[in-house]
Amino acid sequence: MDSLSYKTISVNKATAQKEWVVVDATDQVLGRLGTKVAKLLRGKYKPSFTPNVDCGDNVIIINAEKAILTGSKWNDRVYLRHTGYPGGQRETTPARMLAKNPEELYRKVIKGMLPKNRLGEAIINNMYVYVGSEHNQEAQNPKVIDLNTLK
Repeated sequence: MDSLSYKTISVNKATAQKEWVVVDATDQVLGRLGTKVAKLLRGKYKPSFTPNVDCGDNVIIINAEKAILTGSKWNDRVYLRHTGYPGGQRETTPARMLAKNPEELYRKVIKGMLPKNRLGEAIINNMYVYVGSEHNQEAQNPKVIDLNTLK
């Protein structure tokens, strides 16, 4: 029979079409930017999405310091971590995290939107965050994506 084949094609690590993408965080709400970046990292915008394979793009976030949080979340929201020692619970706010290390703020926000397994750990390493509009991945010829056009 000469007709179309309806077999499901699964992508593996060798056949994944990974691209480099630049995202500008200027005047973007942090959580909404995070959901779209997580979907880009995961590969959910691609028709060849396979849930158990790292088939997403490498995402470069520039102007990380210019993202916004609505309301009074800059100082009211609290992120907790633990040092591992007794009494070692530490808390911080997004404003302090942004001032100290913006990459850590973005990593914490976007990591919570990825799978909690080895695949999620591998996917989060495909994200690069930079303060300012300059980045080190010019050799990969990344394409600029407007997040407002993505759903």
